[in-house]
Amino acid sequence: MNKRKMKEINQVIISVDETGKRIVVIPKIIFKGKRSIDWREVEKYLLKYVGEIVQITDSEDIIYIGKDFPDEYTGSEYSAKLRGGPIAKVKANLSQGIPELIEIAENKRWQENYKQKNEKKAKYGWYRYDTRFAVPKYNNGGELTGYSIFKGRMVIRHAQDNKLYLYDILRI
Repeated sequence: MNKRKMKEINQVIISVDETGKRIVVIPKIIFKGKRSIDWREVEKYLLKYVGEIVQITDSEDIIYIGKDFPDEYTGSEYSAKLRGGPIAKVKANLSQGIPELIEIAENKRWQENYKQKNEKKAKYGWYRYDTRFAVPKYNNGGELTGYSIFKGRMVIRHAQDNKLYLYDILRI
């Protein structure tokens, strides 16, 4: 396979499924582990997104990726509950498509902030959006056999500066 084809295969893309719904296709598994994921490596990987601004196509909302995102994504209560399970690997590898996941988010819902610890972080509450993605499946020989389809819930905080910031992805 030539380098151009290989590069195309390894890029995150937004595709459309058979029902016409958009889905982010994660190209490969980069965070592996039979028992656990090195979440420090995932957090380092996520740092590259800090400062990015992405518009959600459906709602036209502008979403900022703040400096607190990598730590929250890897260290949240939800992520801690996943430790050692198969969804932890999915969440770790999902990190490859953060901007694309924001872009295709839909079904916006607002929720009041009810935790005092987040009073300043989410002064104007929280938004939830749904997003969809596909993660590759491999056989024991390392050959691609297909994709597993997942949904996730993006948590966006409405901050004191009146901007929307990506906070975490839950309910995978």
